[in-house]
Amino acid sequence: MVHTSRSPDADEDRSFGIIVPYDFALDREIWRWVPDDVTLLLTRTHHLRLEATVEMAQHVSTEETVRSATDDLLAVEPAVVVYLCTSGSFVNGVVGEHRIRKVMLETGAPTAVTTSGALTHALSQLEIAKVTVVTPYVESVTDRLRSYLHESGVEVMSSGGLGLVSRIWRVPYSRLFDFALETDHPESEAVFIACTNLPTYDVIAPLEAALGKPVLSANQVSLWAALQATGTPAAPTDQSLFGLL
Repeated sequence: MVHTSRSPDADEDRSFGIIVPYDFALDREIWRWVPDDVTLLLTRTHHLRLEATVEMAQHVSTEETVRSATDDLLAVEPAVVVYLCTSGSFVNGVVGEHRIRKVMLETGAPTAVTTSGALTHALSQLEIAKVTVVTPYVESVTDRLRSYLHESGVEVMSSGGLGLVSRIWRVPYSRLFDFALETDHPESEAVFIACTNLPTYDVIAPLEAALGKPVLSANQVSLWAALQATGTPAAPTDQSLFGLL
C-alpha cells in the first residue's frame, strides 16, 4: 500500500529515496525498473552483522532505524521514500508495515512506500486473492510472510523457501526459475518472489510465460509502487505488472 501526503503531480522531482538493509547488493538491478530520468538515491541501515533471520528483520525495521534513514534521504528532497526490504516490512504484521510508513511520513517523506505494502497494493490492483510464495528464507521468516498475507486477506496456496541466511544475492536465475516452477500451485493466481536481495529481473518474464500467470518480485513491486505514486512512466518492460501504469 502507498500512503502519500501530497499529490503525485506536486512537482517534477525525479529522485526516489531508497532505504535498504545493510547487506543489500542489488543496486544495479533496481535501476532497471526506472526510466533514465529517474535517480535512485540509496541509504543503508547500520551494519549489524546478523544473518537473514527474524531477528535481523526486526532490527532493520525499528522506528529509530527507519526515522534515521528517512532523515538522511530528505537532504536531497526525493519525491518518494521507499523502504526496500521485504522481511523488515512484514515481520511485525500489517500493524508493523503501517507503522513504518507512518514514521517515514512523520519524519518528512512526501510519499512513503514499503515493499510489503507495495505487494498487497499490487495484488489488489491485479484483483488477485490467491498466491504462491517463493522465498530464499529460512522457514521462520517465510512463516511471517504467510501470516502477513493472511492478515491482508490473501490466501497462500503454496510456499517454499531456499533456507538461506546469507549471500542471497548469489542465487542464480536458473535455480530460482526451477524452484518457482516446483513451488507453484495450480490454483494460485500469481507467484510472489520475496526478498529485495534476491535477483529477479530477468527471471520474471520467462516465469510468466512458463506459468501463464503474473509473477511479482519484491524489488519489482516496490519500484512499481514508487513510479505509480509519483506519476512516473516505467522503463520499457514486458513484465505484466507494469501494464497497470
